[in-house]
Amino acid sequence: MVKEVTLIINPKSGAFSKRGVGDSLVSELVKVGFAPRVVYTLMAGHAQALAREAAEHGDYAVLACGGDGTVNEVAAGLIGSDTALGIIPTGSGNGLARHIGIPMDMQGAIQTIGECNVVKCDYGTVNGRPFFCTFGVGFDAAVSRRFAEKPKRGVQSYIDSVVEEFMNYTSDCYEVTFDNCKIVDKALMVAVCNASQYGNNAFIAPSASITDGQLDVTIISNGLPIENAWTGVAIMAGTIGNRGKFRTYRTNRLTIRRFQSGMTHIDGEPTELGTTLEIECHAGGLKVLTPTKQKKFIPVITPALLGIKEWDAFVRRVFHKRK
Repeated sequence: MVKEVTLIINPKSGAFSKRGVGDSLVSELVKVGFAPRVVYTLMAGHAQALAREAAEHGDYAVLACGGDGTVNEVAAGLIGSDTALGIIPTGSGNGLARHIGIPMDMQGAIQTIGECNVVKCDYGTVNGRPFFCTFGVGFDAAVSRRFAEKPKRGVQSYIDSVVEEFMNYTSDCYEVTFDNCKIVDKALMVAVCNASQYGNNAFIAPSASITDGQLDVTIISNGLPIENAWTGVAIMAGTIGNRGKFRTYRTNRLTIRRFQSGMTHIDGEPTELGTTLEIECHAGGLKVLTPTKQKKFIPVITPALLGIKEWDAFVRRVFHKRK
């Protein structure tokens, strides 16, 4: 039986033009048994409204073709419905897609979606606003704001944002409360994670699961510049854990307090929130199309293999375009 799906494309996501993408994706989706309807986002918040309409219509799935911001909006529109989220990653980071194991090439992503493996996944909320990958305060939020201000997207712009922010960033003091435990720290960042990474294989919570009903909380204390720089190495290697400046916890509810309102990020999108941040995990509240086979994460090894695989895919795309 042919399944009706809505394909939502964000034409501004990532660093590459989406011209002609719709027709190409429709052709591939038909091959795996879907009847797709294509719509393009016009403004912030549009994807959420489109996804909600598709769920009310009874679509089998809504496919988000874009980056983490697009995925966040589409997923928010599907919470609590029987319509599943599918991801065709075309953004700069693609954090949730990478965590799930969705291929970074469009054809591979569609083949994964075509497996029709629906899993009930968790999501988080901060002051009532949903996130599906990561929420953070501190350095990562400041980087998100700087990245959003860049005229171009892509990995290079993100690296530039990290370096520029690192040269000027001043840490704040946070009070983190959960499970009758209170931690007060002048932290470089506090990351609350449903999934394991920010995107681009930067693993801020390597052990996180989107099906365990828990959020992984990573607190990184401020240190000397060389120690803070080493944090970046640990994140890329997937070796963040309970040692040195790193502390990780797991809970389904927490509160973060700070002395003044300021920048946060929700799935990589910068936003201003208040001094008290109430965060909660909602177990199994979203249906997601995932690969039927999941690979075990191994620190250092997994990031290295993923990097090699994606570099090979990038080279193949470049040479294919030149032919």
